[in-house]
Amino acid sequence: MKEKIKIGVIGLGNRGKNMAKKIFGEMPDVEIAMVCDMVQEKVEEIQKLFREEKGVSVRGTTDWHTVVNCPEIDAVIILAAWAVHVEIAIAAMRAGKYAAIEVGGVYDVSDCFRLVDAYEETGMHCMMLENCCYGRPELMTLRMVKEGLFGEVVHCTGAYMHDLRPTDLSGTSKQWGAVNTYRIEEYAARNCDNYPTHALGPICKVLNINRGNRMLYLSSMASKAAGLKDYWERHKEEGNPMYGTEIKQGDIVVTNIMCAGGETIMLRLDTTLPRAYYSRDFSVRGTRGTYEEARKIVFLDGMEEEIKENQEEFFEKYDHPLHAEYEKKGTKEGHGGMDWLVGRAFVESVKRGIPTPIDTYDTAAWMAITPLSEQSIMQGGAPIPIPDFTRGKWLRREAAIDTKYSLDVIVDDPDTPIY
Repeated sequence: MKEKIKIGVIGLGNRGKNMAKKIFGEMPDVEIAMVCDMVQEKVEEIQKLFREEKGVSVRGTTDWHTVVNCPEIDAVIILAAWAVHVEIAIAAMRAGKYAAIEVGGVYDVSDCFRLVDAYEETGMHCMMLENCCYGRPELMTLRMVKEGLFGEVVHCTGAYMHDLRPTDLSGTSKQWGAVNTYRIEEYAARNCDNYPTHALGPICKVLNINRGNRMLYLSSMASKAAGLKDYWERHKEEGNPMYGTEIKQGDIVVTNIMCAGGETIMLRLDTTLPRAYYSRDFSVRGTRGTYEEARKIVFLDGMEEEIKENQEEFFEKYDHPLHAEYEKKGTKEGHGGMDWLVGRAFVESVKRGIPTPIDTYDTAAWMAITPLSEQSIMQGGAPIPIPDFTRGKWLRREAAIDTKYSLDVIVDDPDTPIY
């Protein structure tokens, strides 16, 4: 096992900057050997930050090929725009490096197969940094499912419900003082579930997707696109550069998925209408119990009805050992600590030379929902088959990795430090 690894970070927007500085840059067994962004000013800003705040010199480039082809780098963290995730990841894998990509879908299912082909040819995994898999409620629910407390799981729901109009979809970037059209271009070009994995990732682990189960087909429908047009109309006096842009993305997208085991999944995208609160609407329904993230309730068969929030009570009884240790030591920054845990999961895999907890088959299957939902919406909600990216391996997979960061088995491993 390597005591320390060297990584390259590609993409230095708000997300990339935070992950480089507050997550990977804070890990004592990680050296950020190179940073990259197509905007030279962003590269220089990160270099200055590391020089002044951490006393280290970090090489920088505006060409991601330089990072991927650097022989001393063990792994590449890809935090750039969605459109280049797969291209960079495949190049990194073919260069003998682990790849980690930030959340996002793909534009064609063929990209998912290309990613799987690269893994099967090289043995280098591509892990999606789906931090919600490491959320405390999600991990507690996973443990309870594994221990049989919910009985036979029948149905799961999940969503990305987040009003992005004033921030990511405002049309400007306060940090860089320039037009930020990254997400808006996605909303103008496509009508799909463009952000399914925050909900789908944890659900797939609950349902053993790609390990004894798989998703068979989906059906998606989208509402009309009115939210952004109305918002921009009311804020055009602020000089919004995207005012007048035609939006294809429906305000609400609902996707239903059927699994080989008979379970159903319902996903929802809701980012362009007013909302009182952020929610992933994560729920698991089984024959003997249920968990509801929206109400922070665990209900087991036989309990009195009309109970109020009891999530904290169940944390005390069924907290995942990873979070039990984390809460005791103190959580790190990044979405309640999830960013740190998903980063550690990736780093530990690279150090040990083992498969990542979210492997390439998972990454491919989760990203495929975006183009498949787009296809279904275009066909009036028609059922669309979901490919088997394991090519039959889901029936008889190799044993799951046995580490504290595993999302397939529950492991209590206090000897491997969280930080």
